[in-house]
Amino acid sequence: MDIAHLKSWIGRTEVEHDRADEGRIAGFAALLDHDAPPWEAGEAPPLSHWLWFHTHARQSELGPDGHPRRGGFLPPVELPRRMWAGSRIRFLAPVPIGNAIRRVSTIRNVEAKSGKSGAMIFVTVSHEIFANGTCAVIDEHDIVYREAPKPGSAAPPVAPDARPSDFRRTIHPDPVLLFRYSALTFNGHRIHYDRDYCREVEGYPGLVVHGPLIATLLMDHFLRARPGTRVARFAFRAQRPLFDIAPFDLCLAETAKGAEIWARNQAGEVAVTSVLETA
Repeated sequence: MDIAHLKSWIGRTEVEHDRADEGRIAGFAALLDHDAPPWEAGEAPPLSHWLWFHTHARQSELGPDGHPRRGGFLPPVELPRRMWAGSRIRFLAPVPIGNAIRRVSTIRNVEAKSGKSGAMIFVTVSHEIFANGTCAVIDEHDIVYREAPKPGSAAPPVAPDARPSDFRRTIHPDPVLLFRYSALTFNGHRIHYDRDYCREVEGYPGLVVHGPLIATLLMDHFLRARPGTRVARFAFRAQRPLFDIAPFDLCLAETAKGAEIWARNQAGEVAVTSVLETA
């Protein structure tokens, strides 16, 4: 890979327009199994900004993984695996439901790394979401591109998580949950619905639970414990994937500023960590 060529994408900007429509918020509440959602009425809930600004690539413009072909706004990284590694988000102002919204996206960094799984490329994109002329949300989004798995390779086991939690909930992921989130976010990535592709091409044991869906469930876990609380900051980082073949736990420990919230798999290994600060 020509990292210098990929770094030439740094600074590229893209502007998109959408509307914070009530229908997608209703779908979001249904996905999270709420009759009476624990967020402020009339406002878009935290992390619902991922429901908008879809890339409407034509069918002929999709790559073999179901995503739009590489290049264009994002750099043309040739590594086959692509996943959402994490985000750092600031909630600056409410987004009223029904309002026109605008997103300004900028490539902030492109970095090559290597790890136990081989070569990796990290791309950081800053998204600024505006409503009523005010910047309401800033989301620094990390995308990781990785090599294909080597035959017989598996993530090394880690010590089970033994931290105490104030509030715990078990999630039983299934293909319907994953499909509904993919539909809400117009996400065609085949790792979330095509079991044969997951196993035979990308080497996963089952369908992969979306990183932003796990982050959304962590946020929802906090709001179930503290309904109506305004969130100022939220950061999450994916450490290992979760699959639809086993349940996983959402755990919450309150802090002076808000909470630490994490997801752990059936073996007790931490999969996603997050830190939340209240307003």
